[in-house]
Amino acid sequence: MAQAMRPNSGHSLFATDGKPHPVQDTLMAVTLVLGLLSFITAQFHNLHLLSSWSGLIGILTGAYGQYISATTRERFVLVVGLGLAGVGFFLGMAHGGLFGGVIH
Repeated sequence: MAQAMRPNSGHSLFATDGKPHPVQDTLMAVTLVLGLLSFITAQFHNLHLLSSWSGLIGILTGAYGQYISATTRERFVLVVGLGLAGVGFFLGMAHGGLFGGVIH
């Protein structure tokens, strides 16, 4: 028997369950912002502290967000943010690391 189509109540195409997810959405936004910050600042050699720390925190928040995510939209944005944070983190590590040569 075919299921009746429910009208989309203003949610994104990928938010399939129609329920609010405030914690997941917050982690999704934080991961994306930290990933963008890390990736952009990694392009500048002297900003390695900012890029490596924001990348590390972005990776951790993105990993937890993936663990508790409920929709495809959340997972998609988290993967994009995780990718940006990972690249920014590794470039920041290559430019000087988390402690900038203070700890050898």
